[in-house]
Amino acid sequence: MFETCIFDLYGTLVDIHTDENTPFLWGKLAAFYGFYGARYEPQELRAAYERLTKELQSGKEGIRHDAHEACPEIEIEEVFARLFAEKGCAADETLAIHAGQFFRILSLDYFRLYDGTLQMLDALRKAGKRVYLLSNAQRIFTEYEMNALGLTKYFDGIFISSEHGVKKPDVRFFEKLLKRYNIPRETAVMIGNDGVCDVEGAKRAGLATVYIHSNISPNETGVQADYVLDHMDMDRVRCILLGEER
Repeated sequence: MFETCIFDLYGTLVDIHTDENTPFLWGKLAAFYGFYGARYEPQELRAAYERLTKELQSGKEGIRHDAHEACPEIEIEEVFARLFAEKGCAADETLAIHAGQFFRILSLDYFRLYDGTLQMLDALRKAGKRVYLLSNAQRIFTEYEMNALGLTKYFDGIFISSEHGVKKPDVRFFEKLLKRYNIPRETAVMIGNDGVCDVEGAKRAGLATVYIHSNISPNETGVQADYVLDHMDMDRVRCILLGEER
């Protein structure tokens, strides 16, 4: 029986769609920077953002490019701070974070819980399970999105890759969580929607795995998890985690 449940976030608990390519986004973000004296044309700003992001990622091992999360191994607020600096403007950490969050809000088409998510998490907590999050994501986005969706209170611990300098499927990310919270791996399970980041990484860490092929899963087949769901079904997830799977 599983005593500890470790969840991925996007595509597993939260359905999200972002679009960072719209002229509207870059126009509004350029206006935001202009308010603080950092004057950019929209396309100039986009080019600078993409260049700085690549510079910060350089030398870091990449993984498959069709996963949902973007730039999880860096702290994205540093990019937004450097965008101010390149125009000779001093920006403190708070302003850089607010710029990043404005960017995120402009890029969001929607973010919402999958049906039954809160009920499933509530059932786990009532059954005495320990519940953790292990997500390839940016803290300045994810922490606030979780709060907005009412998710934070369900977790005993939250690990976001931008804070730890390592991302799934790197086994070091899993090991950090296991060590921090003294989690026995033989009774722990990883639940996620990515066969590489969530399943393969968790298996290398000695964890059981539940794979959910959700609407934003990468294009993949033949995922070798202990439990495989071919579509989102929170009732079945609950049954598996509570030992009620038939």
